[in-house]
Amino acid sequence: MAAMAVCALRRGSGYAAAGFRCSSRLLAQSLRRFASTLIVAEHEGGFVKPSSLSALVAAEAITKENRISVLLGGSGPALHKAADHAASSHPLVSEVLVADSEALAHPLAEPWAQLLHSVQQKGGYSHVIASSTSFGKNLLPRAAALLDVSPVTDVTAIKEPRVFVRPIYAGNVLCTVKYTGEDPCMMSIRSTSFSPATEAMSETKVAPITQVDLSFLSEGTIGKSTWVNLTSQDTERPDLANARVVVTGGRGLKSAENFKLLEQLAEKLGAAGLSFYQKVGATRAAVDAGYVPNDLQVGQTGKIVAPELYMAFGVSGAIQHLAGMRDSKVIVAVNKDADAPIFQVADYGLVADLFEVLDELLKKIPDKK
Repeated sequence: MAAMAVCALRRGSGYAAAGFRCSSRLLAQSLRRFASTLIVAEHEGGFVKPSSLSALVAAEAITKENRISVLLGGSGPALHKAADHAASSHPLVSEVLVADSEALAHPLAEPWAQLLHSVQQKGGYSHVIASSTSFGKNLLPRAAALLDVSPVTDVTAIKEPRVFVRPIYAGNVLCTVKYTGEDPCMMSIRSTSFSPATEAMSETKVAPITQVDLSFLSEGTIGKSTWVNLTSQDTERPDLANARVVVTGGRGLKSAENFKLLEQLAEKLGAAGLSFYQKVGATRAAVDAGYVPNDLQVGQTGKIVAPELYMAFGVSGAIQHLAGMRDSKVIVAVNKDADAPIFQVADYGLVADLFEVLDELLKKIPDKK
């Protein structure tokens, strides 16, 4: 395996141990000096998505001397507007690569993997980073296979240029892994673990924008899959993964009608000035029961969130759900079962009937004026 678990060495001579530490330190310094990273970025509405901005933070964690290139694909004015945004998004961005083609307008893994393979062959990057979104999870393995490397997935921390921390066993264990394969070191990162800076960058530092040669794209390289359509809810609220306040309901809410109580609470929290970026979430049990659509699911097989405030009503706290929200800054849980696992990770817990608590909160929190 190209990525292996780091373990303790057997005790040997002092000279051997010192030599290993010296060579390891020199290797790490060499990797930092020559690091160059390609960020596979996603964009929407003319702006780079927050998850991709988190990937820039991860690239900076590899080394402050990193030379970062941002790869954007798609077509139309929104692509070029997003390229302008990427060019001024981070001081370490040295170049923005734009692949303008209708074949890349949708998140299909086949043409994107060919694009990533071509760009890597020409750029010779030491690292390739994508976010652990559905797009990144779909693209990275296929592109890694074309480049004959093994990707490291769901990275939550970067200790050295090739030493990373990632969760295993549904987030109950953190594993330190070392990549020992050939370049590039490909990885997906959990955006919730790498928070992008909130302050705007100086407009005097703008990276150049370069068009990518797409002559390699043809019907034979695109693959057999085709884009059909996208079905999504129209909403003014942000994506669940980007919300600063998440109000989640479980099977204890009993019906889709009762989930409207959570929507009312989320609205009131925004009206009270707690945050404009509030969103309703759900457990897998609630989604499977048909109470809410699956794009609201939080957990190992849903969205990974780390909001400033996470409120859980009627959520028991299954391992799969905790894996998707345990990094939240403040967790508030309401459940009538005092032994519910959710209370083990909650900062504040209330053993009570969720409907009584919701009724009180809706009465006490003022409406928007």
